[in-house]
Amino acid sequence: MSQSQIQWRLAQLAAHIVVALVALIVVGGATRVMEAGLACPDWPLCFGSFLPGHHMNLQVFLEWFHRLDAFLIGMAFFSQLVLAFIWQARLPRWLPWAYSFLVFLIALQGVLGALTVVNLLPSGVVTTHLALALILVAAMSGLTQRLLSPNGLVAPLWWRFMCGGTLFAVFGQCLLGGYLATTWTAQRCLIQGQNCQLLSLHRSFAIVVAVFVLMFVVTSLLVGGWPRSQWPFLLPVSLLVSAQICLGLFTVQFGLNQPAITVAHQLVAALLVAFLAALSCRRPQKKTASFTSITEESLFEPCHG
Repeated sequence: MSQSQIQWRLAQLAAHIVVALVALIVVGGATRVMEAGLACPDWPLCFGSFLPGHHMNLQVFLEWFHRLDAFLIGMAFFSQLVLAFIWQARLPRWLPWAYSFLVFLIALQGVLGALTVVNLLPSGVVTTHLALALILVAAMSGLTQRLLSPNGLVAPLWWRFMCGGTLFAVFGQCLLGGYLATTWTAQRCLIQGQNCQLLSLHRSFAIVVAVFVLMFVVTSLLVGGWPRSQWPFLLPVSLLVSAQICLGLFTVQFGLNQPAITVAHQLVAALLVAFLAALSCRRPQKKTASFTSITEESLFEPCHG
């Protein structure tokens, strides 16, 4: 198997993991919204068994499935690590060590997941749990692009600066929203009119983040050339930002009483992180006779949509 084929296979696996991580974040959001974080009172089992059949209801299923999905994703990360060391002679030297660090983050995420149950959902641990999940999404999304274009040129400095800054702003907004949710600050503000400063900050910062994202998209399209050719990524980012603003307004309008809207809000946030991380790591291709190659595949094409 050639080096390009090996990297293509690893890129396929990494892209599938990105989708799985986003799904895991959505399931975690649904678990929180449905107040199912402690539906399984013990860890790592649920009611002392792998499959709590006679205890099963919607809340128990959400918490149980969240743990099962996390375990399967952990196995996928470990598989990447094993394959990287098996093929390390034909891979960049940094790649096996990058996978080693990611496996360490997965193990740390498992510890945080256990602490959320053992310590009865402390807001600091739950927010950190979300932050690490988003870091894993960004890391795997960026790694997918590096595997798809290992010999690409370095992207323009302004592109890396604007895209990286936008990703950082979106990440900060996600953490602020996660903190609002885990401390129930938004509910207290909407229902009791208390402690509304953080919710106001979340709203104001959302406008700033949206402006950052749209400035990056418009600048890329106006500059032309390679940045404009990234429109298959830039268009979804614009649509996701618009959808996120609408979902945020609906969430407040309905007083956080519509779980589907709240979960969709978290889904769009995770997708924004994934797309912006992919854009941050995109590389212009060298103009050679074999310009059209597998490295031109986009982030989600290996995942069959």
